[in-house]
Amino acid sequence: MRKTTRQAAGATVQLAGAAVLTFGTMLFLTVLLITATATLAVVGAGLLPETVTLVRRIAGAKRRQVTRWTGERIPEAYLPLDDGPLRARLRTAVHDPGTLMDLRWMFAEYGYGSVLPILVLPLWPAALLVDGVRCGLLNREPLVLPLIIRLADLEASWSTALLRPSPRARLSERVEELTATRAGVVAAHEAELRRIEQDLQDGTQARLVSLSMRLGLAKRAYERDPAAARKLLDDAQDQAEEALTELRHVVRGIHPPILTDRGLAGAVRALAASSGLDVTVDTGDLESSPRAPAGVEAAAYFTVAEALANAAKHSGSNRASVRLARVATGLTVTVSDEGHGGADETTGSGLLGMRRRIAALDGTVRLTSPTGGPTVIEAGLPCGW
Repeated sequence: MRKTTRQAAGATVQLAGAAVLTFGTMLFLTVLLITATATLAVVGAGLLPETVTLVRRIAGAKRRQVTRWTGERIPEAYLPLDDGPLRARLRTAVHDPGTLMDLRWMFAEYGYGSVLPILVLPLWPAALLVDGVRCGLLNREPLVLPLIIRLADLEASWSTALLRPSPRARLSERVEELTATRAGVVAAHEAELRRIEQDLQDGTQARLVSLSMRLGLAKRAYERDPAAARKLLDDAQDQAEEALTELRHVVRGIHPPILTDRGLAGAVRALAASSGLDVTVDTGDLESSPRAPAGVEAAAYFTVAEALANAAKHSGSNRASVRLARVATGLTVTVSDEGHGGADETTGSGLLGMRRRIAALDGTVRLTSPTGGPTVIEAGLPCGW
């Protein structure tokens, strides 16, 4: 009985909040009509994007309200409306499928958002009366309390159905997301090519030029001074070995051979051992599971490498941990350190490059680094196992 009463009280609060929001949207109708009139008159066309932004905020408040009651998040899908010239913003405001969805919900909310809370008003006196008299319902719950809960569920289900993005809206959002991801991938690819070119030019190419010169000198000195030629050939051999070492370093930056040889778990353990930090590595059941695609393993490897490098340089701590986990949707990578925190991805290219690399695989990155620490980088990489 007490549990049902508490649930009914919560349902009443939920419906009261819905009524308050409905009243606010009724007041907003005046602003909407003024904006529509001004837009038709061209004079106030600039008000339309701001009005649509306000509609989005009201719809967002309703989504959060329903989420608190149901525990299930209602996704939203809008085209960006903040930047660009006025004509482009007007076009977005008019053609965004989310605008029509929000307006449809708003006008429907005028009906059920007003009626359902009113229906609750006589139910509580009835519940108290039945509970006090207990006539014919002795030792039973008043049947009206579950009805109050049902009204709140009904209001939330209707709002969910109206505020859930349409397939067209989700498709538009996905196109925008893929467009941004593609731009990031192109930028990351160009940056990687420049890095490889610079590494080859400054390192390998310079050593190969020196090697060629020494071989030429040795060839000329071979007949008249064999000892000098031998010394030049020894130096040339050293130059060749150094060039090979630097070339391996460049190749390792493209796709580490250790990934092919040892797999992701072994490669990450090797990274941890060479990082200079006291790193705890937890690979779960990764070593006994089927391997992820090569691109996913490479992204995970470079995520760990970048995170450990940042921890060693900036965290001020000598301890870190790495966790690799195989989940139903793919692979998760978590790297944390016990440093002073305050990591900011806008101040350097490492974290940005990590985010772009993972976004290219439709993955996600979350950085948590409050002042005082700890710093935690969590990456999710989707893949089929």
